[in-house]
Amino acid sequence: MPNNETAGRSGGRTGSAKPGAAAASVPRTARERARAEITKEILAAGRRHLTTEGAAALSLRAISRDLGMASSAVYRYVASRDDLLTRLIIEAYDSLGTAAEDSEAAVPRDDLAGRWAATCTVVRDWALANPNEYALIYGSPVPGYVAPADTIAPASRVSTLLVQVLVDAADRRLAVPPTGGRAGISAAAAAALAPLRAAMPAQVPDAAMQTGLMVWAGLLGVVSLELFGQFQNVVGENPGDRDAFFAECVRRWAAQLGVG
Repeated sequence: MPNNETAGRSGGRTGSAKPGAAAASVPRTARERARAEITKEILAAGRRHLTTEGAAALSLRAISRDLGMASSAVYRYVASRDDLLTRLIIEAYDSLGTAAEDSEAAVPRDDLAGRWAATCTVVRDWALANPNEYALIYGSPVPGYVAPADTIAPASRVSTLLVQVLVDAADRRLAVPPTGGRAGISAAAAAALAPLRAAMPAQVPDAAMQTGLMVWAGLLGVVSLELFGQFQNVVGENPGDRDAFFAECVRRWAAQLGVG
């Protein structure tokens, strides 16, 4: 499901050249190339500071010292600490989104369980490989930071893949069939899901939305518990133990969704 809370706080592919798209082929000027390179260095320094200081302590002055630049010069490329956070958040969401989309796209469209498993597995793999970026987008809110609306689309890339599994399951009557509107869900719970309902296709029943949101929370919860060390003395640390536990979670979540 879209992480609206993070998006509220907190790359696609390019195709071949087409007629009328001449602007895209115009070479960048030396100044534009230099600006892009310096901005890239600032973002890389920001990622390093996430590792050592954490998002809440991110400082443009500290980054400017690392890069040997005057702080006033850094502000020509990044308007503020919040602007830097926003760029890092979007970059993280896009990195995860691209990895998930590529993995899910490799699975046959009629294999709903396989598509679900591929997406969930990428979330975990990406989180373990990028713990600081994961903490930035799915961890504790950064005090005083409210992300702009342009973080919402990147934040929705992974959840959109999972929603499409729900849609396809509903279309094939593998999920809870939409026979009673709220079928299997209380009126109060249905009312609570009104924001999600407004964004979901009509054929996905309320009960499937409830289950999907529960499973999304379960996925992020399991990944977070593993990443932040909460599985110590709970799940084994022998080779394959954590993988086996996660694979069983994915299998059971798929069964809950009616796609297993």
